[in-house]
Amino acid sequence: MAAQEAHEPHAEPTPIRRPRADQARIVADVLRHQIHAGGYADGLPGEQELASEFFVSRNTVREALAALKDEGLIDRGPRTGTHVAIRKYDHGLDALVGLKETFKGYGEIRNEVRATMNVAAPPAVAHRLQLKPSEPVVFIERLRYLGDLPLSLDMTYLVADIGREVIEHSLEVNDVFALIEQVTDQRLGGATLAVESVAADPHSAAILQVPDGAPVLLLERLTHLDDGRPVDLEYIRMRGDRITLRSNLVRGD
Repeated sequence: MAAQEAHEPHAEPTPIRRPRADQARIVADVLRHQIHAGGYADGLPGEQELASEFFVSRNTVREALAALKDEGLIDRGPRTGTHVAIRKYDHGLDALVGLKETFKGYGEIRNEVRATMNVAAPPAVAHRLQLKPSEPVVFIERLRYLGDLPLSLDMTYLVADIGREVIEHSLEVNDVFALIEQVTDQRLGGATLAVESVAADPHSAAILQVPDGAPVLLLERLTHLDDGRPVDLEYIRMRGDRITLRSNLVRGD
């Protein structure tokens, strides 16, 4: 009996019936990824071609494209077809580099320095930088542009002995990382990084030119010198509509 069953042909898998909204979400996710990867330089295929490619109805494709248009990712017109409106910039997480190094080749990074001051370290900041509560630190706030596009709002806390030397240099055109290595004559060793999505408060939204409550990426990064000393704690709000965070992952033992 077992031998007979072994020779019986396998039944074809039964497709899972999904609501159209679920199918549209899947189509939109795949198209979004292809757009961010640089695809569709000459425009997206027509609705019927996309429907055949994804094995869905044209109504499902229309719903997916409408979602991408609402995001501002594509433009659609009866005569012009469907074209990419904006592309995101890749921000790699594989190396400890500043924004200027990250977007080298995309355009000019410039910094609007909004504040530099000596402050007493808040307890949470002092703890992360291994300082005593209220010990002095140097605070820097910068609005960072790629060309004319505001990309991120950076708030940086530096240990005082390094920070005071850093702010003697031009912060408008230099990355803080490069300045830390310059003034200490040491290499940066590594950093711990946490990323989450938060709603833009009215202050951040106005500065980054996004709607109030729009999702932005909040990065908390604690950077150490190569001797292990923590020297730089940053809270960075990045425009999620213009930046994609990417990394290469390796499975451990």
